[in-house]
Amino acid sequence: MTDFTYAVGADGVAVITWDVPNKSMNVMSLEGFALLDTMIDTALADDAVKGVVITSGKKDFAGGMDLNVIAQMREGGAQAIFDGVMQMHAVLRKIERAGMDPKTLKGGKPIAAALPGTALGIGLELPLSTHRIFAAPNEKAKIGLPEIMVGIFPGAGGTTRLARKMGAMMAAPFLLEGKLSNPKAAKAAGIIDEVADDPVAAAKEWVLNAKDADLVKPWDAKGYKMPGGAPYHPAGFMTFVGASAMVHGKTMGVYPAAKALLSAVYEGALVPFDQALKIEARWFTNVLLNPSSSAMIRSLFINKEALEKGANRPKVGDETVKKVGILGAGMMGAGIAYVSASVGIEVVLIDNSQEAADRGKSYSTAILDKGISRKKMTEEKKAEVLSRITPTTDYAALDGCDLIVEAVFEDPTVKAEVTQRAEAIIPTDAIFATNTSTLPISMLAKASARPDQFIGIHFFSPVDKMLLVEIIKGAQTGDRAVAKALDFVRQIRKTPIVVNDARFFYANRCIIPYINEGIRMLAEGVNPTLIENAAKLVGMPLGPLQLVDETSIDLGVKIAKATKAAMGDAYPDEAVDEVLFWMADQGRMGKKADAGFYTYAGGKRGGLWDGLAAQYPEAETQPDLHEVQHRLLMVQVLEAVRAFEDGVLTDIREGDVGAILGWGFAPWSGGPFSWLDIIGAPRAADICDALTEKHGARFTTPALLRDIAAKGDGFYARFGGGQAAKAA
Repeated sequence: MTDFTYAVGADGVAVITWDVPNKSMNVMSLEGFALLDTMIDTALADDAVKGVVITSGKKDFAGGMDLNVIAQMREGGAQAIFDGVMQMHAVLRKIERAGMDPKTLKGGKPIAAALPGTALGIGLELPLSTHRIFAAPNEKAKIGLPEIMVGIFPGAGGTTRLARKMGAMMAAPFLLEGKLSNPKAAKAAGIIDEVADDPVAAAKEWVLNAKDADLVKPWDAKGYKMPGGAPYHPAGFMTFVGASAMVHGKTMGVYPAAKALLSAVYEGALVPFDQALKIEARWFTNVLLNPSSSAMIRSLFINKEALEKGANRPKVGDETVKKVGILGAGMMGAGIAYVSASVGIEVVLIDNSQEAADRGKSYSTAILDKGISRKKMTEEKKAEVLSRITPTTDYAALDGCDLIVEAVFEDPTVKAEVTQRAEAIIPTDAIFATNTSTLPISMLAKASARPDQFIGIHFFSPVDKMLLVEIIKGAQTGDRAVAKALDFVRQIRKTPIVVNDARFFYANRCIIPYINEGIRMLAEGVNPTLIENAAKLVGMPLGPLQLVDETSIDLGVKIAKATKAAMGDAYPDEAVDEVLFWMADQGRMGKKADAGFYTYAGGKRGGLWDGLAAQYPEAETQPDLHEVQHRLLMVQVLEAVRAFEDGVLTDIREGDVGAILGWGFAPWSGGPFSWLDIIGAPRAADICDALTEKHGARFTTPALLRDIAAKGDGFYARFGGGQAAKAA
């Protein structure tokens, strides 16, 4: 069996069908490229062949490049990467020129692409090299170039072709943001040419009637001008100036792929097309050799996919959820109800009053109505989703539920009460999950008659938008409960990480110190603008002061009081509490109160509140930018390492994926463990030692980091296969 098959019909059209064996989605390999090249040669050399249609034997066209290809190319160094990319360019350019005379641009054979469904990455770059692209009217299909999302950019001609086809301005969302479109939207944007019920038949018909002029790409025609203007054209100059400002504004200079992509487009627009492909290949080589791209690919593609496929799932039978009972119809419960019902799970949504339960269901109504207004949802689909949600006050409705998700107030007494009420009704084999961000699972499980079937599932808010779900094993949680939680998270299309029970689990254990460090610096007299911008310039989506405003200052006060009560004399954050409690006393509770560290008007954020300067005046000497950044990053990273040392986190892959998806830890770095590997453990230990000497014991170098530094290896070299620190 091969990746491509070749057949010539009685009509003289050669159909090349992409169908990679043993894979649900086509991915391109070097062997596949070589085979495709051979088949194109065969078609061009055969006088009986009038043209070619390239299609797929699967429901989708292709999901992109096999990442093992990129890994192989990287191992060979810069020259191997460049040569490999140029070989791909040669194949796609052969398709584009299709045997035509280079001077007259005549005599070529028409080549069309017929896409039955999704076409991503190389799955779109290949069609872009053909002469016409046909797609089936599949609303679920996604067409686009999402490479930027995993730290690279379209390097097989997609960058150069799309920019020249659409112009830099129009191509920007698809190249720089990885925007994906359904076939209808892709046609409207000019990415594909036609939407047809039978794209293969339509492509064949076009091939049999195509003229020489239909085969010539605009950039190969005499007098071609780039849409929107080339860089030296007045309009084009403004486009590229604006694009440069936009890229820097969005990436803060820390994402190498975005800068490289813009450079490839800019420089490529100044030269003929074939030279532009070489420029694209050089910049793609540059990005592949940057450790940031390796880390992003590993965390945001390879590791994320492995976790979603159950890399750490216990070996027990299928635990697909059929009916879920949700206790508590507040914002979290309502969000869980929506994501469950939207994937076909029957939902019972319980609250103390029918009014509250109905309000919880209306949360789904509002999301679905927004989808209808944006033409992403139909009235029929909305009705179908809502029909699966039963809002009620009657616990008897939980009968038949195979999973319960409790999402009531963060009060152990309330949680214990609803646990016992639910367990009196639900089947004896049902799994009970508590949604909590701070309370120990083992403590909450004491209220359960079946502690082996009790587990924590920590959703992040808002549930419908956040990609991560943290699954927490209590001291007695059994394998079937873990499997049920993982299968549920997979059903609702989220990414799971599994951690052991401990205060704050993993995500909050790392993010709370980040917030606290920003507040601590404010109290020390560090300029708050420096604090916030230092965080953004190192890749954090929000500065610590803005983040505490978003999550609410009163929540911070509540967590601080609970933590102090639990830790007693060992509590380390008195200096932080002084600021938080003072803000609360001023009534500045954050964004929801229209007053926090920032000013707000109707929920719209303004500048930093000038009252901060009066209460916490700036110190005469301000710290260096890098010192502020190291403080903000290291307090998170060191907690991640300690969580791994302690056995709370058992897989650094989960640590990196969870950090990026859970609280936005500098995605360019690949996550905290990847960042330590990028800068090197010796350098990290030196930073920690300097920070410890100047700012205290919270920056003390963990023993594991010290050991890795001494032995000259890295976290992924030692633990990249999913090994736990305590087992190593």
